[in-house]
Amino acid sequence: MTSLLRNSITLLILLVTSFQSNPIWAESQSNSRPNILFLFSDDQRADAIAAYDNPHIQTPNLDQLVRTGFSFRNAFCMGSIHGAVCQPSRAMLNSGRTLYRVPMNLKGVTTMPQLLKQAGYTTFGTGKWHNHIESFQKSFTTGTAAFMGGMSNHLKVPVVDLKNGKFENKRKGAKFSTELFVDATVDFLNQQPKDQPFYAYVAFSAPHDPRMPPDSAMKSYKSSPPPLPKNFMPQHPFNNGWMTGRDEALAGWPRDPKIVQEQLAEYYGMITDMDSHIGRILSTIKKNGFDKNTIIIFSSDHGLAVGSHGLLGKQNLYEHSMKSPLIFKGPGIPQNQSSEALVYLYDIFPTVCDLTHTPVPAGVEGLDLLPVWKEKTKGVRNSLFTTYEDLMRAVRDDRWKLIRYTQINKTQLFDLKNDPYELHDLSQKPDQKKRIQKMLAILKNWQQKTDDKQPLTSDHPQPETIDLTGRKRKPDPHQPRWIVEKYFDSE
Repeated sequence: MTSLLRNSITLLILLVTSFQSNPIWAESQSNSRPNILFLFSDDQRADAIAAYDNPHIQTPNLDQLVRTGFSFRNAFCMGSIHGAVCQPSRAMLNSGRTLYRVPMNLKGVTTMPQLLKQAGYTTFGTGKWHNHIESFQKSFTTGTAAFMGGMSNHLKVPVVDLKNGKFENKRKGAKFSTELFVDATVDFLNQQPKDQPFYAYVAFSAPHDPRMPPDSAMKSYKSSPPPLPKNFMPQHPFNNGWMTGRDEALAGWPRDPKIVQEQLAEYYGMITDMDSHIGRILSTIKKNGFDKNTIIIFSSDHGLAVGSHGLLGKQNLYEHSMKSPLIFKGPGIPQNQSSEALVYLYDIFPTVCDLTHTPVPAGVEGLDLLPVWKEKTKGVRNSLFTTYEDLMRAVRDDRWKLIRYTQINKTQLFDLKNDPYELHDLSQKPDQKKRIQKMLAILKNWQQKTDDKQPLTSDHPQPETIDLTGRKRKPDPHQPRWIVEKYFDSE
């Protein structure tokens, strides 16, 4: 190396070091990092968006996100260790970890907002948290109308604010939950300086029941109710182990098609109302000039049956209950495009790290999704594993899906390419024996990788047959009087 070249390199290093230590340079770097607006619904099926070929629901603002963003059409919650599937889903989302490696209170775990907070972002939270108060406190710079519980009457949500690291103003919301959380978000955005990057986490409690949408959102559904799901059944054909839980008791057995249709209309009404308020947030982003440097993420913690397969809840491993919508929109992200890649919600964490140029912390198991929309790869994994309590395990690839019911020693096999609604179980076909063996091996490998120790076979299997006709039900205390009268007292 010549003396002239060495001197030139030395000078360049000194100049770079000088710029980096200059406050003006550091501020410009801070300004170059995008804001993140994360809109997170509760219990929203992946097909409950009009732009996803569903003409029976009205979601104009979500449709606009689909048209101007990139959709992952196979995004999944990994599953749950108990009936409140939303809690472990949010724990996985905010930790980037798999189900059996994350505590529900996020203790000892670096959360996604906590990481961004440490990286210089203002982190704002509103709405449903459900992973204990201490983890919210460490994650957010500020919070307004934060709901620490799992569910509530939408007109009586218990909320609290976080100011200067302390909780204050504990109260019951005076507005419908969606309006309450969006008001808090709009106020935050209106006060946020343009030279300070922010992460805003807006976690709706809609469309989770009680399904009690404002009348304004129900007008079109009353005159033109949505049809029953294509895989509607009066009862689930066998005992999956979770047939009479709280979610399943929101309607009687066998399922009355008219009642399921009315509940589906109310479910859609909750989403339409949420969509209208999302429009307020998007308008505020644009009005304040944040739209040129803000990544918008929309997703949900999991799906919901609402009549599919004779079920109502999310405590099962069918596609309708484990799959969520997932949209990314913002600078550098392709518009009106989608991918069929198999992804988990906990992949959002490392993806946000990449988008914000933040190092991924130790323990994160999710995979960065940027290479998919940058067309560097078609997918990030070849198969995907889902799990529910000690009752069910499933694995799927881009076409085939196997579900194993561990307490009744039953297996289902579906060809999702030709049977997307999971109506035709092929497990008893002789020509599928090798495929079942292969998929069971993949399932066991997933169990090993994720520390799932559940045996796939029971030595003392429970009966497969069940008939719930006429079973008595009781409403939970969160249901408003009109829902109790309509869906419980009428029996």
